[in-house]
Amino acid sequence: MYNFDNLPQRRNTNSIKWDYIDDVLPMWVADMDFEAPDFIINAIQKRLDNKVFGYSDVPNSFYESIKNFWKRRHNLNIKNEEIIFTTGVVPAISSMVKKLTTPAENVVVLSPVYNIFYNSIINAGRKVLASELIYKNQNYEIDFKDLEEKLKNPDTTLMIFCNPHNPIGKIWTKEELTKVSNLAKKYGVIIISDEIHCDIVKPGLKYVPFLSVDEDVIMCISASKCFNLAGLQGASVVIKNKFLYNKVHRCLNSDEVAEGNAFVFSAMESAFNNGDLWLDELNEYIQNNKIYAQNFIENEIKELKTTNSNATYLIWVSIKELTNDSKAFVNFLIKEAKLFVSAGYVYGQGGEGFIRINLATSLKNVMLGMQKLKEGVIKFKEIN
Repeated sequence: MYNFDNLPQRRNTNSIKWDYIDDVLPMWVADMDFEAPDFIINAIQKRLDNKVFGYSDVPNSFYESIKNFWKRRHNLNIKNEEIIFTTGVVPAISSMVKKLTTPAENVVVLSPVYNIFYNSIINAGRKVLASELIYKNQNYEIDFKDLEEKLKNPDTTLMIFCNPHNPIGKIWTKEELTKVSNLAKKYGVIIISDEIHCDIVKPGLKYVPFLSVDEDVIMCISASKCFNLAGLQGASVVIKNKFLYNKVHRCLNSDEVAEGNAFVFSAMESAFNNGDLWLDELNEYIQNNKIYAQNFIENEIKELKTTNSNATYLIWVSIKELTNDSKAFVNFLIKEAKLFVSAGYVYGQGGEGFIRINLATSLKNVMLGMQKLKEGVIKFKEIN
């Protein structure tokens, strides 16, 4: 049994999450507070004991660990030669946007969605074409009529998909993925699927790898979210389509985002080889945190509504009965309640009246965060 209640001290460690703003409880950026499991620490220590940290090549055992993990946990067959190492999903997506499209072309996203997608598109000189998800009864659905309109635009050449979806925490079904795939193929649009959150799911449920539905999809994966290894700078792109593989392999290498540091392969290989039990227990713990937070909001903060979430360690909360200005509300919470959550407007069209809360911390912190949220709502209502 792993102890997820025992958190290390993260302040004054150059933590973006904990040192960004002093004297607040940070429940914003997608970063877990839990200690890395012993099998990862031991793998890093073994590498550290070598005492030489020169350039590192990608070992075959790294590819094997990914292949075995996705077969074991997700029943997806991957070949070693279909995997490309990269320093991160975001650098990979940014590189692919620049190489798979031309300036001023459209890149489709389903909004609200992970805010860095927009940066990757805009910084490359491309245009964001957002198809807003339908929000109804605390659930989200794809507006397939609108999505088809966006995909059939002659200037649309690429779609960035999020599976499971951040920030809403939705696991897309095989049927939904098939419909998206069919539309993309109909109009000649390439799909990049960010599946970095795929192993944080409600116990008893499974996510569906997009590659199991469409072998022409470009799938981005990593141990960085589910094992909290983002600081080690490592991810992989899995591509079965040989033409796309060659194109992406070239672009990632030409953009210099395909070389690993001295520790990343040891850590991630150990995570994929030894992490099943840890992941299962982590998902149980996060689910208990979600149940607590959702019940607290439902019973104690009637003005807010949580979206039904089956994946990620995040919850997406409607504040529309209070305000549609999520930026102002979040700033108010920071100042008046000493609580830092993410403002929904940064996730694009449809996110304005929402906040995102990170629950990947101790239950004690979740309880404290919910109390701070309640106090913040009370104070906000008093002055508005």
